[in-house]
Amino acid sequence: MKYTASTPEEYIDQLPEDKKKVIQKLRSVILNNLPKGFEEGISYGMIGYYVPHSLYPDGYHCSPDLPLPFMNIASQKNSVNLYHSGIYADHNLYNWFVSEYGKYTSRRLDMGKSCIRFKKMEEIPYDLIGDLCKKISVKQWIDIYECNLKK
Repeated sequence: MKYTASTPEEYIDQLPEDKKKVIQKLRSVILNNLPKGFEEGISYGMIGYYVPHSLYPDGYHCSPDLPLPFMNIASQKNSVNLYHSGIYADHNLYNWFVSEYGKYTSRRLDMGKSCIRFKKMEEIPYDLIGDLCKKISVKQWIDIYECNLKK
C-alpha cells in the first residue's frame, strides 16, 4: 500500500486503526533502542531510519542526494514489515536474528533478504526488534556499507 506523507506522524495518521497501533509501537521500540546518530524521517515512502548527510556526506550510492538508509517500517495490505539493511549486509547478524527469532515467538519467520513480514500483529517480537536495533552503531553501519560497496 502506498501512503503519501512527509513525516512519520503523517504516515501513521493515514493507517487503519489496527495497523496504526502496531506501527506506533514499532516506532517507539526503534526510537528507544536505535544507537545515537541515526535519524528518522520518510524514506522510500515508509518510515525510515538512516545516516544523515551530516555524518555521511556521500549518501546512498544509488542516489547520493538521499541519506544512507538503514531501517524502514511499513504497513502493507496483509502485513507490517520491518526492513533492516544490516541483516542483508552482515551474515553474522542475519544468523543471530534467525536463531533468536524462535525464542520470542512460535510463529514461523517470514523473511526476505532484508524484509521481515509480520502477518499476525499480536505476535510481533518487539523485544527482539529492540535488541536488533542495538546491534549496529552508525560507524559500524557505514563500515559495513562501504565494505560491501567495494566488493
